[in-house]
Formats: sequence, C-alpha cells, structure tokens
Amino acid sequence: MYKPLPKELRLGFSEIHDIGLFAKENIPVGTNFGMTHIQISDTLIRTPLGGFLNHSNNPNCEKVKLYFTNENKQPAYNFSKWNLVTIKNIKKDEELTLKYTFYKI
Repeated sequence: MYKPLPKELRLGFSEIHDIGLFAKENIPVGTNFGMTHIQISDTLIRTPLGGFLNHSNNPNCEKVKLYFTNENKQPAYNFSKWNLVTIKNIKKDEELTLKYTFYKI
C-alpha cells in the first residue's frame, strides 16, 4: 500500500509555518527518509515528503543530491533527485526542518 510519508513521520501544526513534518518516534542522525524533490530537465517536482518541510537556519535535516545518467546508452537521460537525511538526532514530536535552497523565504 502506498504511503506518502515514511512510517516514522506525521504531519502536524507547526510554530514555524502552518503545517510541518514531525517525528512519531526518536530518530537517529543519518536516517534517510527518501526523495523530497526530483529534477528532470528544467522541471523541479516536489514529493509529498518535500512539500511539508519548513525552513530553519539551524536545521536538523538536509537534502542530499543524487545524480542519475545513462550517457553511454541511447536514448540518453540525466536527472537529479534529493533525499532527506537527518543531520542531528531528532526527538519524538520534534519538527523536521531544513535550510531552504530551492525557495525564497
């Protein structure tokens, strides 16, 4: 069954802005929650996971960029995706945040 968010996360009301992502349990540093954004050509697509992350100048997560290509085959393709990874231990009920790089705040 498809679930738009990882099992460890939930949506909740944020003191930063409107709705945010929150931990349902303690989460260790280095946890990879999967894709937040994908870029194909000039189009940037935000996933449900990426849609509810709020900005912080002192974030507990970061986006890790992954490149995909098959330049040696035809038809060739190139695209990038970003995964959400924790850079600090996150406590139960704490909001997950990152420093915005795609959007102006």
